[in-house]
Amino acid sequence: MSDQSGFDTDVWTLTRFIIETGRQAKGATGELTQLINAILTAIKAISSAVRKAGLNHLQGLAGSVNVTGDDVKKLDVLSNDLVINMLQASYGTCCMVSEENKELIITPKDKRGKYVVCFDPLDGSSNIDCLASIGTIFAIYKRVSEGEPTEKDALQPGNNIVCAGYTLYGSATLVALSTGAGLHFFMLDPAIGEFILTEKNVKIKPKGKIYSLNEGYAKYFHPSINEYLKHKKYPEDGSAPYGARYVGSMVSDVHRTIAYGGIFLYPANEKSPKGKLRLLYECNPIAFLIEQAGGVASTGTQRVLDIQPESLHQRVPFVVGSPDDVNEFLTFVKKHQ
Repeated sequence: MSDQSGFDTDVWTLTRFIIETGRQAKGATGELTQLINAILTAIKAISSAVRKAGLNHLQGLAGSVNVTGDDVKKLDVLSNDLVINMLQASYGTCCMVSEENKELIITPKDKRGKYVVCFDPLDGSSNIDCLASIGTIFAIYKRVSEGEPTEKDALQPGNNIVCAGYTLYGSATLVALSTGAGLHFFMLDPAIGEFILTEKNVKIKPKGKIYSLNEGYAKYFHPSINEYLKHKKYPEDGSAPYGARYVGSMVSDVHRTIAYGGIFLYPANEKSPKGKLRLLYECNPIAFLIEQAGGVASTGTQRVLDIQPESLHQRVPFVVGSPDDVNEFLTFVKKHQ
């Protein structure tokens, strides 16, 4: 054999994977495949921009605040424009919801398709300037109305998701994706500019050894949360305490939770009584992916995917992870109700 033996000549790219799964779906038109490919193009461009941010002077603030009150970074603006333009050019969307836009984004009439995309173009962007990992999150739904697209098309419960995914711009660029038949990981190979299937049917451990939340807010937490944390740090049965990990980029923290098991929490607190994370483009897609991996996603009182959204930028408390860990946390919540 020549030294090419390490080169896979029958490689499973994300594009190939989507085409194959699309062909198996009844009544498939290829529109969803086209739409996902458009998202992937935007993701590759964002990945390139993230890698060059410091060199291209894309670090720092853009001088404005987005609709949910976060300072907008230059890279946020670029990523948002990239995703919107690519999605509209795919002819697959009728409307979109972005963390960066207050109103519903309606696709021009001549470019409309049957899907709705809710996305956070750059999650964890407060971490850009310190080079910590950041990500992109998206969820795709089928529209439910006829005629002009309205907010009703976007305000669907997570149960209706057709496809969801996140990208992690870390030591490598990874896409986690599900069309409702398991969770799969794809890694960007910069040499060929394609995402390669690296893990199929990813499953989260039933129980982990890590808890992840911003404990700096402990002063504002409900007593049930502080009691749960005390139980993790000083186990009554003499077992080993849990380790604590918190990046502050939800995609990073969630990806680690899926990879190693454990629990990630962004609960409500006195300062954010409804929680901080947004339902449509952060919690719903992540909850969908976590459940596809066999995990649990809850607000503390109900399953995330069952919530009927009331507004585009609605916030909810969020607890996800290994089933045993999340269910144990829920027993502490019930005890205090």
